[in-house]
Formats: sequence, structure tokens, C-alpha cells
Amino acid sequence: MTQLSVRHLLGIKNLTETDIHAILDTATQFKEVINRPIKKVPSLRDVTIANVFFENSTRTRLSFELAEKRLSADVVNFSASGSSVKKGETLLDTVNNILAMKVDMVVMRHSSPGAPHYLAERIGANIINAGDGTHEHPTQALLDAFSIREKIGDLAGKKVAIIGDILHSRVALSNIFCLKKLGAEVRVCGPTTLIPKYIDALGVQVSHNVRETLEWCDVANVLRIQLERLQVKYFPSLREYSLYFGISKAMLDSLNKPIVLMHPGPINRGVELTSDAADSAHSIILNQVENGVATRMAVLYLLAQQ
Repeated sequence: MTQLSVRHLLGIKNLTETDIHAILDTATQFKEVINRPIKKVPSLRDVTIANVFFENSTRTRLSFELAEKRLSADVVNFSASGSSVKKGETLLDTVNNILAMKVDMVVMRHSSPGAPHYLAERIGANIINAGDGTHEHPTQALLDAFSIREKIGDLAGKKVAIIGDILHSRVALSNIFCLKKLGAEVRVCGPTTLIPKYIDALGVQVSHNVRETLEWCDVANVLRIQLERLQVKYFPSLREYSLYFGISKAMLDSLNKPIVLMHPGPINRGVELTSDAADSAHSIILNQVENGVATRMAVLYLLAQQ
């Protein structure tokens, strides 16, 4: 049986290329399972998993919960709003109380970068990072890589552009680590104010021209402008951002080649993508959502063997 080199999924940075291929290959098998008439397997029947979310989430939380139930795990959901966290309870006390109920794995989203790493050093359960601040979102990067591989084959040598709010995006960092480990060429594109300083140290190209970037890449992964994280003005207005960095179906159709369009969601329609682009034949956005369940099943299953 395939073994991962890690006990926790804290970030793509901690995975080897072999680990990533093992997860993607296992996800391929689970995707076949979830497309059967009977979608459940008993793989994690005696495992209890707590989804501990200190930040709002729809897609990631539902995707993990569905993945856990497809594997026949027992699932406990915890939301910080309406919990003792509001009364001043610490993160470690909160999780230790959950673990006292004999929980085997913790899927955690937290607004503070490094929160899952802090817990992994202090508790015995497997930890899966479902997003920590603006740091990493490893399962999103894995499902994105799975979706690209499914659509256009092996990632080695493929050109992937990440377009939009790179500065505030945990998806961007995890994707860069994952794509580079799989041999893809990566370029980030966006306004100067939304590109982190020294990002080229990660071995990526930097561009501020969307049209030229689309002509260069095989895959465009478009990121949301994270309005909730913008404490200061990074650009004059959403209308101006859309004018210079928004992508339309007409723009995609005018390229002299097919291109794969991705978005981790939720989409600000009319800002980073027009509706006709998001819903076009170029788009694999809904495939990403479906592949999220299979990929998270693979992560849960492989970590449970550790």
C-alpha cells in the first residue's frame, strides 16, 4: 500500500513529489468510486474526524464532509461562531476537548498562518490544513493539479498562469509549490500591488499583462480579489481592476489555441471573470468542485494509514 512521508498535511511545502503523485493516483481511484450508483466505501469506518473551522467556508467544508462520509468515517463538525472560543477558550484547549471525545483526525481552517503546525506539534491526531490565513491551502492545490492532469495530462513542462490577488491568496502559494514539484512552468500575473515582493525567489515568472500571459499559458488559474482581506486600497476600483485584469470569453476565444480556465471559487462575476467566461467551454471550474471530493478522500485515506 502507498505510504506518505508525512503524518499531517500541513502544506504542499512538506510533501515530496512521490507523495503528490500518490495522492493524485489514489484520487483517480476514488473518483471512479464517487461516480458509481453506490458512492460509499468502508475504508474509514472506525475513524472519527473533526472538522474544526475558525473561519467561514462553504465549498471546502462541504467537500471535506462529503469526502469523510463517502469513506464511512464518523464526522463531528465544529464552528468557532457559537462555541466556547467566543468565551475566550484557547485553540489548544478547544482541540484538546474535541480530542478527549476520541477523535482520530482534525481538519482545520484558521485565520492565523501556522495554526495547524502549532497543533501538529502538540496533539496526537492527524492534522489536515484546510487553509491557514494567507499561508497555504494544500488540498486546493492538490485538487487543482488533479484537475489539470485529468484535462491535459502530465504537468511536467506545462505552462500554468496564476492570475489575480496573489498577495492575499493561500491558494497561490500552495499551487506554486505543487506545480513546481510536478515540473510545470509557473507565472503569476496581477497588479504590482497584489504581487508579493521576492515571489520570483520561488522560481516563478512575474507579469502584469493578462493578454500576454494568456497567450503564454496552457492553463489559467484565476483567483478572487479577496475584498475581506483588503485593509488598504490596492487598486483604484473594481471596475478598473476588471478593465485591466478581468478575463472575458471574447478574450479567450481570440487566442490562437485552446486554454484551460480554472477558479478556486467563489467567483466575483464581472470582476476577475465575466459570466460567459466562467461558464464557457474553456472552464473546468465545476470539475474542480467534483475533483475536490475525490482528492480529499485520497488525503484522508492515505493519512489514516500513518
